[in-house]
Amino acid sequence: MNKASNNKDHSLDARGLFCPEPVMLLHKKIRELDAGELVKVIATDPSTTRDIPKFCHFLGHELLESNTQNGEYVFHIRKVDSSIKT
Repeated sequence: MNKASNNKDHSLDARGLFCPEPVMLLHKKIRELDAGELVKVIATDPSTTRDIPKFCHFLGHELLESNTQNGEYVFHIRKVDSSIKT
């Protein structure tokens, strides 16, 4: 069940997009991933610092890390087992 050893890393570039686009794109990207896979999101919209953690909490995905780098917001998210939350 744990795929940590063979994870593929994915990325989502949401720079220049504004609410609700980054979360909508993240939702689409998460659907494409297998449980346990990681996605790195890079955004410039400050509202993502509120919206992406809420998205993860609501759907049960793991927000592993969030930080700001050079004026960009970076999030590392692990998808949970899709049979638990959809």
